[in-house]
Amino acid sequence: MEIAELKQQLKEQIISFLNLTPMTPDEIKDDAPLFGDGLGLDSIDSLELIVLLKREYGIDIRDPKDGRKVLVNVNTMADYITANRTK
Repeated sequence: MEIAELKQQLKEQIISFLNLTPMTPDEIKDDAPLFGDGLGLDSIDSLELIVLLKREYGIDIRDPKDGRKVLVNVNTMADYITANRTK
């Protein structure tokens, strides 16, 4: 899967897993922060994103420091998935 396809898929999964409807993937910018002023996600959302990474890509993030590095934006998530996926 190419990186652009992965980013599109990630955006769709974020919307679905976090129930962010009626938001569309086009409304999520690749470099926009997922937390705070960007998409506005919170700590509960971060746990759900970690579950998403485990379930969909076989990536197990156990260290909160790793989670903070990975869950910055769609770009950082896609890069981490590309380097570490097992599914």
